[in-house]
Amino acid sequence: MEDLKNAIRDIPDFPKKGIVFKDITTLLADAKSFHRMVDLIAHRYIGQHIDQIVGVEARGFILGAALAYKLGTGITLVRKPGKLPYRTVQKSYDLEYGTDTLEIHADAFKPGDRVVVADDLLATGGTVAAVVDLVQQFGAEVVECAFLAELEFLSGRKKLPEGKVFSLLKF
Repeated sequence: MEDLKNAIRDIPDFPKKGIVFKDITTLLADAKSFHRMVDLIAHRYIGQHIDQIVGVEARGFILGAALAYKLGTGITLVRKPGKLPYRTVQKSYDLEYGTDTLEIHADAFKPGDRVVVADDLLATGGTVAAVVDLVQQFGAEVVECAFLAELEFLSGRKKLPEGKVFSLLKF
């Protein structure tokens, strides 16, 4: 896994001073690393009857689409308000300084659908916790929340369903 970790570039002081941003675009641009990352994550779900992958705006769309293709499922997008063209269901959640809102199409899932929530990075966990709530409002089952990387020092997995978090890389 060190080769995949090394394919991720650190950007100091982005988006603000004191933050070290994990830039996955370098991993995505490297065909071998991108292919390996998708294969390693997708392998967990082969044979588990996954109905949908849920891609979280915006980098989760990349991972989610690749996983959906590999697993032969569809992908459902979770977006900021006003970005989806059909009727939506919303979920607002707290941020460190304020709130944010996410939307998903009102016909995204059927009760009992088995879904994997995909995003690039697990940090504080607030965004994905809101996505899990949205998915569960439909009566769908979150099989797991899958991430390329996790910033363990931020303890984001504590906000997510116990035993349903997978991170390929941990920092």
